[in-house]
Amino acid sequence: MRRLVLAGLFLLALSFAFLASSPRQSSANHVDPILFVHGYTSDASAWNTMISRFQADGWESNRLFAYTFSSTKSNASIAQDVKARVDQIRAATGAAKVDIITHSMGGLSSRYYLKNLGGQADVDDWVSLGGPNHGTTWAYGCFFISPCNQMIPGSSFLNQLNSGDETPGAVNYGTWWSPCDELINPDTSVILSGATNTQTSCMGHSALRTDATVYSQVREFVR
Repeated sequence: MRRLVLAGLFLLALSFAFLASSPRQSSANHVDPILFVHGYTSDASAWNTMISRFQADGWESNRLFAYTFSSTKSNASIAQDVKARVDQIRAATGAAKVDIITHSMGGLSSRYYLKNLGGQADVDDWVSLGGPNHGTTWAYGCFFISPCNQMIPGSSFLNQLNSGDETPGAVNYGTWWSPCDELINPDTSVILSGATNTQTSCMGHSALRTDATVYSQVREFVR
């Protein structure tokens, strides 16, 4: 009898262990696919660390998409590329909606897509890591280059983008900003009215893509 009781307890413990470990895998298989949008003069490889973490947490590789977008075009033109990628991802995966995670200037082109190109119907969650949503004084150093000059505070592009509702539609908007961001000045430029705005610990601009705590928060935001 004692052996039967012990065997039963052992099987019960195994069942609890399985249930504790399985939700991460099973839920990840049913989440929205993610499009990663990099920043100015960057490329798809900027997302390698974050993508590997999503995969380690159960996201399938065929639901994680990072592309290189040209930094020689205006943000409005890049937004057309974002729209095309979202359409391709939805067609390939059969997903009704896509999540978008952005870094730096990638937040501007994707916001333009959401506001002006019908993206609100196809995007569930949108994330901005260190996005110059209200401009950065750093951009005065590249005022002669498009799309960099669109990041200058008060530019016509930003005035249009931020007019009216900064977070339109039913999209779940989230921003992460660092008080020590060397490229986004002022640091609080990232914050959007109507979004979930999260201040990180003191870290540099690029670290927002690779910091483990930021990743964990973003993962839960888009789950």
